[in-house]
Amino acid sequence: MIYTDTIIALATPSGAGAIAVIRISGKNAISIVSSFFKSIHNKDLNIQKTHTILLGHIIENDAILDEVLVSVFKGPNSYTGENVVEISCHGSPFIQQQIIQLFLRNGCRTAEAGEFTLRAFLNGKMDLSQAEAVANLIASDNEASHQVAIRQMRGGFSNEIQKLREELLNFASLIELELDFSEEDVEFADRTQFVELLNRIQNVLKHLIDSFAIGNVIKNGIPVAIVGEPNVGKSTLLNALLNEERAIVSEIAGTTRDAIEDEITIKGFGFRFIDTAGIRETKDVVEGIGIQKTFEKIEKAQVVLYLVDGQSLFVAGKTLEKLKVEIEKVKNQYPQKQLIVIINKKDRLSAEHLSLIDQQLSNVLLLSAKTGQGIETLKNQLLDLINTGALRNNETIVTNTRHYNALLKALEAIEKVQSGNTEGISSDLMAIDIREALNHLGEITGEVTNDELLGNIFSNFCIGK
Repeated sequence: MIYTDTIIALATPSGAGAIAVIRISGKNAISIVSSFFKSIHNKDLNIQKTHTILLGHIIENDAILDEVLVSVFKGPNSYTGENVVEISCHGSPFIQQQIIQLFLRNGCRTAEAGEFTLRAFLNGKMDLSQAEAVANLIASDNEASHQVAIRQMRGGFSNEIQKLREELLNFASLIELELDFSEEDVEFADRTQFVELLNRIQNVLKHLIDSFAIGNVIKNGIPVAIVGEPNVGKSTLLNALLNEERAIVSEIAGTTRDAIEDEITIKGFGFRFIDTAGIRETKDVVEGIGIQKTFEKIEKAQVVLYLVDGQSLFVAGKTLEKLKVEIEKVKNQYPQKQLIVIINKKDRLSAEHLSLIDQQLSNVLLLSAKTGQGIETLKNQLLDLINTGALRNNETIVTNTRHYNALLKALEAIEKVQSGNTEGISSDLMAIDIREALNHLGEITGEVTNDELLGNIFSNFCIGK
């Protein structure tokens, strides 16, 4: 992919604002802008030093379109590696479009989604995983996802992959060199060191693959389903967690007919809470649909908050033993889910009842969604479900599905090499598996790529980036 034309796009969000930034990149970016820019001090844009800013006007046919600041970044010392001009104009949508249309008529074309970052990749300003981190950084909506994206954009993940690839490539070269001297039966690659390298690469790949579980949580948030019978306080709990009246609360059973979702950030991690319809036998068609959706939401959730009305535990026909059976039933029904059992309405329970619960039930959380008592404890329990050690220790965390799949394929190829080396297969067959592992690692950083892959990646970027 080779680009020689000049592109333009709005780099700030569309709509009215105090200012807007219009970005232009390409070999002729500076000369095109200079034709319609007049500095207030009569400075020539073409001879300005890189990374300088000039105040002036954008003029078309002696008519001033706007007073602007023009920033000049000369290639290769720019974001894209090409000549880049950024025009900071007033934020009127009319002014924005007047300036953009002026340059579209005079040598520029509209940039495609992510094309500025694509050019940065093609011009060697960043590798592919760093380019993808740019999109992740823009999309980050909590501290954890921001921290991971920043680390990846600065090359932490790339450096780790590059180091593995270089070491493996050195051994691959020696093994392939042996093929040229096969008749002399010589070995250039130390097999002991080779086994040690393969074991180390295998361990690193497994660690990175395992990190995807926490990485996926950081990037997408944790879906948490709040379930239980009608009127146990599910909607009240959602409102307490969100600190707003998000769900309708009523004494009437079956008020929640559909799942209600909202997100909060707890100490840098995103949680997506889902208030579901109360589970019970019903002849109400609409409520029945809501209950069916409840089971669908539970299937998609990673964590289930099973809510119980504390008052109902001590009415006629109810016993704590029956609750134990219900809890086991939920655990068996969803064995792969993290389950937190919550006894609500703590504020309405007597000291005697609280003591009985404490004696007979373990691993349950007592709280009052109405008063907020115990809400912070619940938040801490949710955080405990996340392994944040890797984040605190600045370890590499994989958040990208494409990277995860490439790592899985690389690990599979490495394990083939290990097996072949143990079984004593010929060097030419082993070299094929090594090359396969190298290719999969190269796919992550973009050393091995194709136009279709790049198109898929950068089409998800916003225009202007």
